[in-house]
Formats: sequence, C-alpha cells, structure tokens
Amino acid sequence: MTRPISRVALVAHDNRKTDLIDWVARHREALSGCQLVTTGTTGRLVADRTGLVVERLQSGPLGGDQQVGARISEGQVDLLIFFWDPLEPMSHDPDIKALLRIATLWNIPIACNESSADFIVNSPCFSGYERRVPDFGAYQSRSVGGESTPD
Repeated sequence: MTRPISRVALVAHDNRKTDLIDWVARHREALSGCQLVTTGTTGRLVADRTGLVVERLQSGPLGGDQQVGARISEGQVDLLIFFWDPLEPMSHDPDIKALLRIATLWNIPIACNESSADFIVNSPCFSGYERRVPDFGAYQSRSVGGESTPD
C-alpha cells in the first residue's frame, strides 16, 4: 500500500537556515498537507515566514536532533530534510551523526541540500510511496554470551 509522505522533519544549521526557509516557502503548497516537525529556531522561522503549522522541538544543541531521531525510530517521520553546513564544525556533531545514522537505519529518505530536497518533493514518490520498514526482530532477539538480550 502506498501513501503520501506526510510527516516531514525539517532541520537546518545556522548558516543554512535561510536556504531551508526559502526552500520551504517555494514548496509551501506541497508541504501544507504534511505534519512538520522541526528543531527550535528553524521551526519559529519557518512558521513566521510561511505561515505553516510546525511542531517545534528543542534547538539542535539542546537535544532537538536527538528528539527528531527518536521520532524516526518511533515511526513518526517519513522524510528528513536536513540542510547541514559541511564547512562549520558543530559542537553537537555526535548528535548530528546519530540523527543521520538513525534515519539511514530506519530507511528514511534524507535530503541534505536543496537539490536532493527538490528531487524528493517533485518525485511521484512524494505523493505515494511504500517505504520498506526494516525488521530488526533477529537483532532484538539475538544472544550475547549465551543469554538473550533484553529490550
């Protein structure tokens, strides 16, 4: 069964916030039917500029990246649009890597720049896509040292 991508996480580093907000404004119509979840400042700026309703989590360095990752692992995000800045070292780099890792692990499409975001939103898959959700049953029931591992 295919369904539209309807739950989109928006994240942007400081030097990329303007790029993301401009991108969201250009794709406002496509995103207006989506549930948008954002990290702190990005969410305020997106809402102010576009009028779209967003759910704001903490700022990235205060745990927002990890909150988005938790939403992904709970099946509450269909797409991650994360305009990150490859030229600036980030104090919360481990959180950023963890977010990208968890999105990859759960087979969530990730757009890290305007071009990849355009490809995703303009794809026929945006209005109907069946993402294969990984089955981690074998991993969760594996034995370590002869004993089953708890959840």
